[in-house]
Amino acid sequence: VQLQASGGGVVQAGGSLRLSCAASGRTFSSHNMGWFRQAPGKEREFVAAISWSRGMTFYADSVKGRFTISRDNAKNTVYLQMNSLKPEDTAVYYCVVDLRDRGLGTRQYDYWGQGTQVTVSS
Repeated sequence: VQLQASGGGVVQAGGSLRLSCAASGRTFSSHNMGWFRQAPGKEREFVAAISWSRGMTFYADSVKGRFTISRDNAKNTVYLQMNSLKPEDTAVYYCVVDLRDRGLGTRQYDYWGQGTQVTVSS
């Protein structure tokens, strides 16, 4: 099973990026998915999650109103649209999968992608 994240890069403050995470090896259409991030010297931080059905979403306060998580079950892919980016959003972003339906507020996930770097310059 692989979670391949892409779409990271360098952007100026106020700009936008769209991250994608394509899953291979099995389908995750019946499982909640999400994104975490980790900045240098900081602990890993929850960013957003989306349910496997009905598209319910949950966000960290720090990104609410700026980031949007979505998914395409037919493509086994989850996305993170990031707008109004700030320097403090600089981090490696990881996509995750919850196999046990723990709820959107969980911080426990079973699969982690390899991460994609997002750098926001001021």
